This record gives sequence, C-alpha cells and structure tokens, in this order.
Amino acid sequence: MDETNSLVYGLEFQARALASRQTESDQVRFFLATQSLKPNNQLHVVDVNEDSSALEAKVLSHPLGEVWKLTASPHDGRVLASCYSIHRGSQTTMQTALLRLPDQFDPPTGDQEFLQFADVDILNTEGYGGEIRTTEFHPTDAAVVSTVIDGKVLLFNRAEAGSKLVAEINAKHMPKFSGGRWSHFNQGNQFITLYDCSVRSYDVREPNHCAWTIEDAHSQLVRDLDCNPNKQYHIVTGGDDGVLKIWDFRNTKEHVFARNDHHHWIWNVRYNAYHDQLLLSSSSDGKVLLTCAGSVSSEALESGENSSDKEHLADGLLQTFDQHEDSVYCVEWSTADPWMFASLSYDGRLVISKVPKQYKYQILL
Repeated sequence: MDETNSLVYGLEFQARALASRQTESDQVRFFLATQSLKPNNQLHVVDVNEDSSALEAKVLSHPLGEVWKLTASPHDGRVLASCYSIHRGSQTTMQTALLRLPDQFDPPTGDQEFLQFADVDILNTEGYGGEIRTTEFHPTDAAVVSTVIDGKVLLFNRAEAGSKLVAEINAKHMPKFSGGRWSHFNQGNQFITLYDCSVRSYDVREPNHCAWTIEDAHSQLVRDLDCNPNKQYHIVTGGDDGVLKIWDFRNTKEHVFARNDHHHWIWNVRYNAYHDQLLLSSSSDGKVLLTCAGSVSSEALESGENSSDKEHLADGLLQTFDQHEDSVYCVEWSTADPWMFASLSYDGRLVISKVPKQYKYQILL
C-alpha cells in the first residue's frame, strides 16, 4: 500500500463510530461499529495486511443497540467502550458498556451469523442523565474509566465483579457536555470537557474543582478535542465553525494556531502520536484534511543550532483527502504505523490512507 492507493472497506449499514487499537502492536487494526435502527448492529475488526495491501475483517454482533461512539483501551488491545442507543417503542435511551473481544476469532458456531463478545460490562448510568457522549479509558490506570453524560462526568472503577461508580463531576448550572477526554499529563488527574462553545478541565481529585477554562474557544459548538502527546500544555479543538485551533492552556485568552480550511462542521481532530506537527481533521463537508502545525509542535522545541540546515514542513494545509461522499464523522491515526490513518463516513465507507511520501521524508530526513 502506498499513499496514492487508499484501501476501502464498506459496511452494510450507516456508521459513525471508529477507533484505532491503542496498545503496542505491529498489526494495523481499526474498530468500527454500525448505527442501524434494526436490532442487528455489528462491530467490525479490520486489519491491514501491508504485504498484500488487503483488508482482513472479523465481524461481531453488537445486539445492544446503535453505536454512537467507540473508544479503545490503551491497556488491553481486546477491550473497547461502546456508547449506544436503545429504542423501546417511542422511547430512546442511551447506555455505555465495556466490551471484551474473544481471545481467538474462531468461526461462529451453530446458528450464529457473527462472532460474539467474550464479556459485556454495562455501566450503571441510570438516573444520571440521558445523553452519553463518550466513555474514556484513563491513560495510566487500567482500572478507571470515565463517562460523559449530560452535564456530568462519572468515574468508574473496574473490578472483577463489574465496574462501580466511585466519583462524579457535576457541572452545575452548565449546559450539557458535548464531549471529553483525559489529559495525558498532570499524572492523569485532569479530565477535559467540552460544553457549548467552551472548554473546561476538571481535577478529578477534587471533582468539582475547575483547573482551567477556555471561554468561547469557538464561535459555535465545540465538537472534539485531542491532547498533544508530546507537549503537555497543548490541545487541539474543532467546532461547528469549521475552524481547527491549537491552545496552550497556560494562557487561555488566545489560541496559538488556527486554520479555517473546512467548509462545514469539524467532527474529529487528531494529533499524530509520534509527529505532533501532523494533525488530521474530518468534517461534514466530506473531507479529511492533513494539516501541519510545526511552529507550535515539539519538533520546534527540539530544533537546535543546526535546525536551519533542515527544511521543515511549512505550517498550513498539506493534503485534502476527498474519497468520501458523505459526512466524515471519524478519523483515527494508526498506532502501529505512524503514517497510516483511517476515516469513516456516515454511509459506512471506511477509507485507510497514508501520509504522502514527500511530507514523510521532510519530517524524517
């Protein structure tokens, strides 16, 4: 597979949930799940065979409901969190569960059409709200997960007998959260939330203590954020204003980088884990954009006296990927290959692409 030939995988149903395996592995693997009103939703495990440039997929039944969000555990490559909705008559409710894949993907037995999960742990969110936005794994503590629901963040401790609620962040008198993510730094004690047009970080040791706030980060709703894995004070946000912004939360008055290259809402923003000058964003305009923010990356910090001898990538839009025909709800880097990424559009089209070689060589050489 090279950067001129993307790999495409099609689903039978609509979809908007995509995750990349987060544990160390040589195998490029992505997870995606369907969003069908019918009770036959599926989770697909898609592996990239780089020798043959082929995709190999295993399909598991997801009978819990239509999936809105998937996240992968950084501690166990066979554990995922699913946020899904259930329809009972005219009523719709949301739940979230921790899913464990089987140790071996043996063919289905008996009258089963698809593979089954080895274990399903449904987190008890009853009474805390109705809109579950995401369930996130703690970056260093494998026992802790957090669920963003309405104007709350629930912290669960995973145990053999099932996950148990241990703490609650309650944003009183605040709009509902639209998302959230753990900070990789601060000893894993900060959880960053999105609400309306703003960003707010909480210290989980004092659940209602706000560590910092970026008011009016975007002119419209903030849809997503990601933390720079190599530069602890930097985050990137994307919103309904179509703007990608990087912030240094030590000074929240003004962003340090911004691009306005999308023509509609930004749904996903992602830092490259190894080369944080590279950013991906996906949008309702049907595009995936590769952007360089080298001037505010860890690469800029590491430049020494001889940095002028090297031709750095210029800030700005590097590449537009337009293989989708519908809204692109998700984009994720591979953790096994830092130059490969996957994007998923609502029509169930998964596209796996690579960073063009000229940019890769400019970074490496």
